[in-house]
Amino acid sequence: MNGNAWPPASQARYAVIVLMVAYLFSYVDRQILSMLVSPIKADLGLSDTEISLLHGLAFALFYTVFGIWPIGTWADRGNRRNVIAGGVFLWSLMTAVCGRMTSFAGLFAARVGVGIGEAALTPTAYSMLADYYPPERRGRALGLFSMGVYFGIGVAIMVTGALVQYISTLPPVEVPLLGEVRGWQIPFLLVGPPGVLVALWVMTLREPPRQGATTERRGFDEVLAHLRTHRSFYFNLFFGVSCLTLLFNGIAFWFPAHLMRSFGVDPLFVAFTYGPIMFVAGAAGILTGGILADRWRAKGDQQAEIKVGLLSALCLWPVSIATFQAGDVLVALALAAPTLFLSSFPFGAASSALQLVTPNALRARMSAIYLLVINIIGIGLGATAASAISDYVFADEARIGDGVSVVALVSAPLAALLFWRCRGAFATLQGASER
Repeated sequence: MNGNAWPPASQARYAVIVLMVAYLFSYVDRQILSMLVSPIKADLGLSDTEISLLHGLAFALFYTVFGIWPIGTWADRGNRRNVIAGGVFLWSLMTAVCGRMTSFAGLFAARVGVGIGEAALTPTAYSMLADYYPPERRGRALGLFSMGVYFGIGVAIMVTGALVQYISTLPPVEVPLLGEVRGWQIPFLLVGPPGVLVALWVMTLREPPRQGATTERRGFDEVLAHLRTHRSFYFNLFFGVSCLTLLFNGIAFWFPAHLMRSFGVDPLFVAFTYGPIMFVAGAAGILTGGILADRWRAKGDQQAEIKVGLLSALCLWPVSIATFQAGDVLVALALAAPTLFLSSFPFGAASSALQLVTPNALRARMSAIYLLVINIIGIGLGATAASAISDYVFADEARIGDGVSVVALVSAPLAALLFWRCRGAFATLQGASER
């Protein structure tokens, strides 16, 4: 360390709450599409696979690329608070723009804009929080920040589900200044603008001093050199988390459609059953995983964060498959709670592991590479993998649950294997960084 004192606990708590709310809004804007599958398909004549591309590839490709350059570079060298605030403003604006698009190409382009804006948040927030919290408190801090994912998805499901119940059959209406607005466009127009207020709130944060930082600027070649030198750790962590992200995105995006297609329930039922389950179980899982990692680390376990990921993958494998194979809607919902708890369990701990062994001057860009890998695989392919199986293997959109089950059958055990392989390299890298 360079001797910088850690920021006051009150500042740290305030920062994690503000950043968690920003993360919540990012997932509301990102996940809103999952409850609009039917009206968008009906209006624009799209397939499940095309819808999944709007959710995944359109968002993930530029989200990941811009997260490394230029945003990751700005975050490692400049004021991280300003980077985040600018990103929140951009993605909120582009979410509202989604509500004015009337074609697949237009929606794809607007979703790209959402992805570029959201690229500013996560790697930059990881870097900031690592300078707000010492290692022994970092797991729960990153877990609290990441709770915004599950709060955001839950809110998106509840708000959009309630709206869809009433707007899906509405004819287009004329709105002053906007012109013709179709029913499915209304949620985008409602949830985008409030994000501008969140951007202003982010500007109240203080930029924390960089712990262990030097005045020397380190180029991207040094990031890649560090990655290559310690590839045994980074490769296994990145791809282990990617496998679980792939499964989580398949579950989160397609579970509402699975309930409606398999059991004939309406969007309002999904909104106020699955939405609260996501809200509570997902948030509880990621926070619990972070707390467990901190407790194991406090007892001297140098593999603590990786063991949390391994435990999650092993338990998630059978439970997630059972959720989508249940023959009763209430059983499926009951199983969704442990599935969402376990699928969220490792992410705060994994983020903490990455910050723990990556030099400060490289953290935002290394986090951006981490997010590139897990989001290209997880977001870019998670929803699409399941829909491609149901569209082209089973040739039946009603079997989307079987598509998710096939994804779970492969991805969860592969994640467990990669986490197992990661343990020793993680402990070794910590020892090297302490010398």
